[in-house]
Amino acid sequence: METPATVQMLNLRLPTDPRWVNLAEMDLGEILTDHAYCEQKAATSCISLIQGYPERTELVRKLAPIVTEEWGHFRAVLAELDRRGLPLGRQRKDEYVNGLLDFSRKGRGRDAALLERLLIFALIEARSCERFRLMSLYVSDADLRRWYHKFMVAEAGHYVLFIELARKYFPRADVAARWAEYLAFEAELLAGLEVRGDRMH
Repeated sequence: METPATVQMLNLRLPTDPRWVNLAEMDLGEILTDHAYCEQKAATSCISLIQGYPERTELVRKLAPIVTEEWGHFRAVLAELDRRGLPLGRQRKDEYVNGLLDFSRKGRGRDAALLERLLIFALIEARSCERFRLMSLYVSDADLRRWYHKFMVAEAGHYVLFIELARKYFPRADVAARWAEYLAFEAELLAGLEVRGDRMH
């Protein structure tokens, strides 16, 4: 697998366990359900940022189309479930995202909270990009490979956007230092999680 190169490109410290793709492919209904809710949460997270920081004009303008895009992705996953005759299952607890939220600094004011959220969202998009790339390369269904490639490209763009917004609103040195802490923590978090084929993260 070519994961290490992708991990380096995305600044991730730990590649996804190679067993993950095989496990995910065993029950597409489960991974597609989790994927659907990830897209839904991505859209609502962007809406939440816009609502919380309306005075950040560039943030509002840049994230407004992302809301539309992420909701379109949610609908695309629903369509794929329908095409395969699979139901949308229930939303599950996301231990990965909850772990990142637990690591975030709290009680330091509104601006500090913005930096934490931008970096968490960037990290989620980076890991999603890495995993969509694995699906685009290694699932047996050629149509699914092409389908996941489109998601991979989109997530890469979102990852870059969140990092760029962080650098716009905060000193680059502060962003770099906190980003390094998040990357180190994310690697530890991922290493401690069970490898599950029914989870995108």
